[in-house]
Amino acid sequence: MKKLYILVLIILVSCQTKESTEEMSKAITKEYAKELAHKFLLVDTHVDLPYRMRDNFEDISQLTKEGHTDYPRMIEGGLNAPFMSIYIPASYQKSGRAKLLADTLINMVEGFEERWSNKFKIAKTTSDVRKNFADGIISLPMGIENGAAIEDDLSNLKHFYDRGIRYITLTHSKNNLIGGSSYDTERTWDGLTEYGEEVIKEMNRLGIMVDVSHVSDSTFWDIMNVTGAPPIASHSSCRHFTPGMERNMSDEMIKALAEKDGVIMINFGSYFLNSDFQKKMDGAWDYLSKNNIKGEERIEWLENYKKENQVKEIDIKEVAAHIKHVVNLVGIEHVGLGSDFDGVGDLPAGLTDVSMYPNLIFELLKKGFSENDIQKICSGNIMRVWRETEKFASQY
Repeated sequence: MKKLYILVLIILVSCQTKESTEEMSKAITKEYAKELAHKFLLVDTHVDLPYRMRDNFEDISQLTKEGHTDYPRMIEGGLNAPFMSIYIPASYQKSGRAKLLADTLINMVEGFEERWSNKFKIAKTTSDVRKNFADGIISLPMGIENGAAIEDDLSNLKHFYDRGIRYITLTHSKNNLIGGSSYDTERTWDGLTEYGEEVIKEMNRLGIMVDVSHVSDSTFWDIMNVTGAPPIASHSSCRHFTPGMERNMSDEMIKALAEKDGVIMINFGSYFLNSDFQKKMDGAWDYLSKNNIKGEERIEWLENYKKENQVKEIDIKEVAAHIKHVVNLVGIEHVGLGSDFDGVGDLPAGLTDVSMYPNLIFELLKKGFSENDIQKICSGNIMRVWRETEKFASQY
């Protein structure tokens, strides 16, 4: 009997080893990576398509001349649910038209569904996303980038929730009524304002995810003390690779986010990935902003600047390194994808539009990530947080 038991054990171990070896051999091929990109639900929490289209509308059901995002490339890359970023520039905080702009951009996203209903559908719940995925339809959930859109009226949160907004990035490049921005050198106040605390509590009550991307460090720590539902960073990367860059998250912040069962969605922008690139490009952004250089002149100036300052192109491996860092720090359950496509100018080689998610999956497979890990990164983690936010709101 004992010999039989040992024989069965040897056979089982042999089968498992064979399956493991087969998976490892498949995992190092780009074909396998593409297979996984199309097998799993793939969610990207930050795509700036609506604001990019505001002044240059294109038919995104076809390949577009500009930008990083359109239907054919989404299909190629396996992207099933890009959160449409309803971006509100900080300038609108003073003009008093922040809510109006948000509504205008939401109208545009609704128009995508109306024009191309066989390709896109608004998604307001995790169940919507799952159903659309099963039906072969691309989901368009939405998030507001810059809580200035709420203006000074908490009732606007319900208005935006009803329109489909499922996360709000509390600040952007300047401090606002809610709290402090990581980019604002004038620390108008330290952390969240009293109004900001009320905003977060109302977001929790409604079921809108609290997004900490762009907030100052002091504001982040206040948010951790106020929110009851898990927070997200919709498009941030790791400060470990960009020391001193407050826009990215420190290891301590990532740990705190994980303790709240939240998730950091890694930004693909080269500026957020590499310290040398970030420091060299800071001078460029300052010059362009001060001199209001735009259009073709801006593109030409940037090309010359990069040559003169030897700004090296970033590789896709650096995105994988950020993901790996988070996993090593807090585990596989707290990282996802928040590309910032159409919102950033410089992207890593091999990851320059929405058709290229399989390239990133390939890099992760080479680093030893399993199919289950890939599924969590592609959508499992953010869908968990979204479901928990829905569940938290249901108790009210």
